[in-house]
Amino acid sequence: MSEKRQAISLSDLLLILATLFLVIILWQLRSLLVTLMIAVVLAAAIAPLVNAAEKLRIPRWLGVIVVYISLIAGLIGAGLIIGPSVSEQIQRLASRLPIYLDNLWIAAENLALRMGITQVESIEQFFDIQSLTNWLFRSSQQLVVRSFGFTRGFIGGVVNLVLALVMSAYMVAGSKNLIQGLVRLFPQPWDERLAAQVTPISRRMGGYIQGRVLVSAILGVVITVGLRILGLSEFALALGVIAGFTNLIPFVGPVLGAVPALIVAIPQGGLTFLWVLLLFVLIQNLETYVLDPLLVGSSVRVRPLYQLLAVLGGTQVLGIIGAVIVPPWVAGVAVLLENLYLQPKLLAEGKTTIYEIPINADNQSLSDSGKLSAGVSKLPEN
Repeated sequence: MSEKRQAISLSDLLLILATLFLVIILWQLRSLLVTLMIAVVLAAAIAPLVNAAEKLRIPRWLGVIVVYISLIAGLIGAGLIIGPSVSEQIQRLASRLPIYLDNLWIAAENLALRMGITQVESIEQFFDIQSLTNWLFRSSQQLVVRSFGFTRGFIGGVVNLVLALVMSAYMVAGSKNLIQGLVRLFPQPWDERLAAQVTPISRRMGGYIQGRVLVSAILGVVITVGLRILGLSEFALALGVIAGFTNLIPFVGPVLGAVPALIVAIPQGGLTFLWVLLLFVLIQNLETYVLDPLLVGSSVRVRPLYQLLAVLGGTQVLGIIGAVIVPPWVAGVAVLLENLYLQPKLLAEGKTTIYEIPINADNQSLSDSGKLSAGVSKLPEN
């Protein structure tokens, strides 16, 4: 009995040491892990385009090159067309920011007086614009520092981004061999069960990024046009681009994108301010009730609360980068949870039905050991 207890204790000790060693290794490779996470998200986003090119009998490696060249050329073209105007407007906006903040202070002071607050000290206590500005600056600086903390500065971040692009290209080009090599590390029937989840995971992760980019582009154009109509044409393009980029971050991004436009609208008068506020309220409702359910929610199928927690958690750990890449990873993990745990659990309890057994990526029938998991993976997703 003592020898058995000693053996169990020794195995537990070895397991603890191995776990600690693995944690140390992963911490040392944290920058590479973040790059790998970005690469997987990018690969999932461009995979449908490469698959469409492959259906046209274009070699997969050539399809990856064509897709990347097309996307990069499109970004460069858009930058050349609107980049100079956006840069000029942002510079003018930054130079006038102190004036706009003074106007914001005057507006806040007038509002406080209307509320019956007559003492200047009380007004400054409730509307300390300088402290608010310093807090916003510090928070933004911390987010940027946290974003590049894993990549050792701006240059390291650019290098890691290029590395992520290259890694994602290799992942998409050799996806079949890569997946087969990874699933072979697991014993049967888990190898076939995990292989059956690759397609739904890729579809959800890619659908999230594609949907967010498309929604942000649409809202950026709509905001630019709307601000021009409301009389803010001097900064309309820059404010639209800022709102489009911030909208990549769910929940928080639309609010951040509205703040600069509202500050610029204050000197134009209360009526213009109210119209700009109404514009962003309408756009927020358009995104929440129309665009997100059609372009993001239909493919991701992650509840808003979980998306919000993913955004907040990703921001706390990785800054702005985490707010963008962590939600699609949560969507991918949700697929594993649903298809490998929740659906089999319901199936075992007799609360659902088995659908037809699908075929794998090589158009070959799955073995008996993988039929149950594959059939479960085809069940309707929540």
